[in-house]
Amino acid sequence: MNLAALIVTGDPALADGLLRLAAAADAHAEVAYGADEARPAWTWPSLILVGADIAEDVAAAGLQRRPGVVLVTGGPAPDAYRLAVEAGAQDVVALPDHEDWLIDAFAAACEPEGGWATALCVVGARGGAGASVLATALGLGAAGQGLRTLLVDADPFGGGVDLLLGLEAHEGVRWHDLAERRGRLSTATLRETLPGTGDLSVLSWRRGEPVPVSEEAVRSLLDAAARGFDLVVVDVPRHPGDIGREALRAAAVTFLLVPAEVRATVAADGLATALRRDTADLRLVVQGPAPGGITPDAVAGVLGLPLAGSFDRDRRLPTAIDSGDLERACRRGPLADFCATVLADLALQPYAYREAA
Repeated sequence: MNLAALIVTGDPALADGLLRLAAAADAHAEVAYGADEARPAWTWPSLILVGADIAEDVAAAGLQRRPGVVLVTGGPAPDAYRLAVEAGAQDVVALPDHEDWLIDAFAAACEPEGGWATALCVVGARGGAGASVLATALGLGAAGQGLRTLLVDADPFGGGVDLLLGLEAHEGVRWHDLAERRGRLSTATLRETLPGTGDLSVLSWRRGEPVPVSEEAVRSLLDAAARGFDLVVVDVPRHPGDIGREALRAAAVTFLLVPAEVRATVAADGLATALRRDTADLRLVVQGPAPGGITPDAVAGVLGLPLAGSFDRDRRLPTAIDSGDLERACRRGPLADFCATVLADLALQPYAYREAA
């Protein structure tokens, strides 16, 4: 594991306290108990934490000035800012008041800069419209193209997108584990602990009664997803709740899936009005067949939405859904073709490719 932070202090209690905060952020930190001991690793990590007890020694050692240096005090310190200037620190924090700030700093030190992921939301115009299937198919299609993809189930009463993929028995993090999360979430930990298949990771719900998820936990999750994945696809219920609303606000595009039916179109009209309050780019997807002959263009005209495309429901899907084998059913067919077109229009690139560029 790469060194994320170097703790420079002669105070064992301060060192232990900072190591505990690093562990909370899943960050690899090491302790140097003197300025000379710190010298060999001074330029390596993203974050350097200098204890006020040793700041004068660090200043006298003539270590290279660099960003990411923070002076840490164990309480009120009248000369803290003087020590910070002398030691080349850009910030001053005091324990225990700034523990949350330090956890965030440790987590940030683990990761490269940049929020690369594109976020998409999928909402169904009515129950059973197939929004969960479409969201899952988009996730599978993106992962099949080498995109690190996160599929997020924002519907606590939807049955679980993990069931669609046969992942319900797989160990890993669910919303219940993140419900009270505070502060920055490590993207590496998120990718390593979520259940998934190939390049697709899945965040869903445990069986039983759902737990309330705090807004801070939702924002922490979406922030980590933006930093750690190429694409985030969120299955949002018609009544979004806190998770759905945060996802809609973060989404580059939201797809409203409407079956080619008169009642579904009428239902979608009111839903579209509500969704426009939270999402910047709302697009229509029409799913056939149309029992009454209504066309995708007609649905788009009624709703006043740009038409992202349409596809006919695949007869193989009900069996695939019940058997948790949607992945195989999505390898070909009208749904797979539609998802490929949507992803091509988004022109996403894998993170590794962007880094090389």
